[in-house]
Amino acid sequence: MSPPAISVAIVAWNSARWLPSCLDSVAAQSSPPIDVVVLDNASGDESATIASAHPAVTLLERSPSNSGFAGGQNRAIRATRGEWVLTLNPDVVLEPDFLARLAARAAAVDGAPAAGPGRPGGIGTLCGKLRRLRPDLRRPDPPTIDSTGIVFRRDFRHLDRGSGEVDRGQWEREEEVFGATAAAALYRRAMIEDVSVDGEFFDEAFFAYREDADVAWRAQLLGWGCLYLPGAVGYHVRSVLPERRREVPAVLNRHSVKNRFLMRIKNADAATWKRCGMRGLLRDAAVVGGCLANEWSSLPAFADLARLWPRARAQRATIQARRRRSGDEIARWFA
Repeated sequence: MSPPAISVAIVAWNSARWLPSCLDSVAAQSSPPIDVVVLDNASGDESATIASAHPAVTLLERSPSNSGFAGGQNRAIRATRGEWVLTLNPDVVLEPDFLARLAARAAAVDGAPAAGPGRPGGIGTLCGKLRRLRPDLRRPDPPTIDSTGIVFRRDFRHLDRGSGEVDRGQWEREEEVFGATAAAALYRRAMIEDVSVDGEFFDEAFFAYREDADVAWRAQLLGWGCLYLPGAVGYHVRSVLPERRREVPAVLNRHSVKNRFLMRIKNADAATWKRCGMRGLLRDAAVVGGCLANEWSSLPAFADLARLWPRARAQRATIQARRRRSGDEIARWFA
């Protein structure tokens, strides 16, 4: 079975520091993509110039304003042609066989979503093992895990599996995970089209942060699974971490608060609430209390949430009407 055609979609915003290494690693792939689309999100640095001059880039698109990761990726994805699309952060560097390993597995996985409760779904997302990369693009020694897939806890909090752990080979099993971090996630075109709502794959109301977890939750509801492949390795400069929240730009923390609630309005059902309700509400209280006590810059997130509530409820109606998996099948992921 021949491997499918893969496209790469990159959103750059003031990414000149890392973009050359990212694009060099794409150009060095043993199984090259059919196209590489870079969307420049109104950068104030040389990102667009670097992308336009790089031989790996098939198409450079420019946004007149910063449309966020979600809006930028949606536009970049629409400009690609592959059966599968790798969303790639400009601060990620791939091993030369990264795409080859994902493409070989993509050729073998089932491509049909689940038709009803209790039935296994098709695989719509593939992800590899991401390790940490320092801001100077050096690899930590010993190697440290950045992500081996997205997991959800019973307080509705989502995390990157294995984040911060020394890589001792503890994540070497190929297995299904809830979802993939969009820093380097391979999405099936058929799934992108199936789970999009109002033409948006990533919800553009999120702007940035948590949009990949929202996609993963929506995909699970609609019967699409995510497969983790430990042999496909990349390296990621992780600048946003929960333990470094005070160092994160205030606008990102504001979006983080808003999106935590938006994601749940759209996707959570009775079974998930039954499993997570008390812990989730306690976590909500901690988030609100933290904003009131220490992070006033995030308080406008609640005004944003009120403004976006009708839109989120309408999206929820669309998603829940089309769901293919039962509540219990989804709730089991919230461990």
